[in-house]
Amino acid sequence: MLYILLKSLRNDKVYVGFTSKKPEERVQEHNNSTNQWSKLSKPLKLVYYEKYNCEQDAKHREQFYKTGLGKAIKKLIADNIDNILGR
Repeated sequence: MLYILLKSLRNDKVYVGFTSKKPEERVQEHNNSTNQWSKLSKPLKLVYYEKYNCEQDAKHREQFYKTGLGKAIKKLIADNIDNILGR
């Protein structure tokens, strides 16, 4: 079970969600998708992920990133991941 953050390279929007698939596989699915959000936001880039073994924990974290504080933290991570990792 994984938790992921994807950043749109088109409009700087950040997607948050969890999946049991490998992060790279999920990014590819989003980039090949025809759903409205993915279609308007692609290409998407994987910027960050956290690994959870329990679906409940992953859902809890996803819900946190959709709160006011969580959105601020999510944006900080997405905008500064290269600096955080020293790239």
